[in-house]
Amino acid sequence: MLNQKLQLKLSQKLSPQQIQLMKLIQLSTLEFEEKIKNEIEENPALERGVEDLDTNNELDNKEEKFNENEIDVDSYLPEDDTPSYELSYYNNSNDSSNKEIPVSGGISFHQFLDNQAKNLILDEADKPIADFIIGSIDESGYVRRDIDDLIDDLAFTQNLIVKKEKVELILKKIQQLDPPGVGARSLKECLRLQLNRKDKNKKSIFNALKIIENEFELFSGKKYKKLIERLGISDIELKESISEISKLNPKPGGSISSEVQNNTIIPDFILTLEDGNLIVEINRRNSPELKLSNSYKEMLKGYKDDPNKKKSQNEAIQFIKQKLDSAKWFIEAIEQRQKTLFVTINAIIDFQKDYFLTGEEKLLKPMILKDIAKKVDMDISTISRVANSKYIDTPYGIKLLKSYFSEGMKNIEGEDISTIEIKKILKEIIDNENKNKPLADLELSKRLIDAGYKVARRTIAKYREQMNIPVARLRKEL
Repeated sequence: MLNQKLQLKLSQKLSPQQIQLMKLIQLSTLEFEEKIKNEIEENPALERGVEDLDTNNELDNKEEKFNENEIDVDSYLPEDDTPSYELSYYNNSNDSSNKEIPVSGGISFHQFLDNQAKNLILDEADKPIADFIIGSIDESGYVRRDIDDLIDDLAFTQNLIVKKEKVELILKKIQQLDPPGVGARSLKECLRLQLNRKDKNKKSIFNALKIIENEFELFSGKKYKKLIERLGISDIELKESISEISKLNPKPGGSISSEVQNNTIIPDFILTLEDGNLIVEINRRNSPELKLSNSYKEMLKGYKDDPNKKKSQNEAIQFIKQKLDSAKWFIEAIEQRQKTLFVTINAIIDFQKDYFLTGEEKLLKPMILKDIAKKVDMDISTISRVANSKYIDTPYGIKLLKSYFSEGMKNIEGEDISTIEIKKILKEIIDNENKNKPLADLELSKRLIDAGYKVARRTIAKYREQMNIPVARLRKEL
C-alpha cells in the first residue's frame, strides 16, 4: 500500500510535457512520423526546416497584463539555422539510414467488406443492420458476439428494433463475402463456410465437410482412429480430408491487414558490423528537421520594431506566445527522444555484444529491463517504452528490441543462460519428435535435463504456451 502511494505521488509530479515526452518515446518510427504530421497541422508556429533553438528563455504564462518585456523576441530569432539535434553526437546516422521495407497501398479490412456489401441484395431498411454487423466483425474475421447482444445494441445505438431471424438472415448474406469464412461465429462455422465454397463432389471435400459438421470434437482432439470408425473411411481418405482442412484459413480476416501501416516495418536502428566493430545508427526518419514558423517570427519581429504598441494587441501576442511555446517544446522533446533512443540501444548492444558479433542465439545473455535501466540511469518504464515498439535492422535480420529481453536461469554447470536459448532447444526437440507419438511435457523436461538444462515440467508448459505450441495430443499426426 505504501509503495502504491509513493508511486502515485511520483506520477503526480510529472508535468504534461513530461507525459507527452514519454508518449513520444513510445512511438515507433512510423507512428512518430504521423505524430509530427499532426503536430504541424495543429500548430501553425511549427514547420519543417532547420533552426537552432535557445532553450534557456522561458516565457511567463502567468502574466495576463500586457507587457512589452513579457516575451523575449530575440530567443525566437536565432542567428544559426541548424537544430541542436542535427549537430549532436547522438545523430551519427548517414543519409543512407533512412530505411524501410516498402509496402503497396491498400484499404482496411472493414473497408474491403463495406465495398463488397454494396453489391449485396438488401432492402433499404436492412443496410444499416448489415453495416452494424460488418462493424462488429473483429480483425480475425469473426463475429464474436451473440445475436441477442447485437439485437440489443441495434436497439440502443441505432434505434432499430430487429427480430433475431432478420439478423441471422443478413449475417448469412455477409458470410457470402470474401475472404471465405468471414462473419463466422466459431472456428467450426468458419471452416464449414470455406469448405462449402469448394467442389463438394470431390470425395476429400465431402468427407472434410462431414468431419467438420458432425465430428468436430473428434477432429479437434485428433482422435483419428475414432474418426475412421465413425465415417467408415480408410486411413488414406482421412489423410486427404485432413489435408483439405489444413489448407483452410482459421483467421480469414488476417489475410487482409487491418491497416496498411501494420504491414510496414521501418527499423528504428540500423546495426552494421565493420572489421569486427559494431556500428549502430538511428534511422534518420527519427530526426526530422523542424523549426519555428518564419511568418510567426516575422510577426514577433514586427511587434518588437513597432514603436506604437497597443494593449489591444495582448490577445494576439498571447496566442503567438502559446503556439511558439508549444513548438519550442516539441522540437526539444524530439531531441530528448533521440538521446533516449541512442543511449538505450547502445546499452543493449553493449550488453549483448557477443550475440551481435556472431548472431548466435546461444550467446544471448539473460537480460531484463532493470539491467538496461541501471546501465543508462533511466526509469524501467522508459526502457520498456523503447523496447516494446522499436525494431533494429541487424546483419541477422530485423528484430523487435523486446525479443532480446529474457529471464535467466542456471544450467547444470552453474552457468547463467537465457530462456531464449532454452526455448530454441525446446522447439528443436519438438520439431524432431516422432509425430505419431509426440512428447509430453514431462518427457520434454527429461530431454532438456539430459541436454544440461534443468527445467521443470510446469516451466516447459509455460514456454510451450509462449511459443504457441500445443500439447502433445494436439501435435499428433497420422
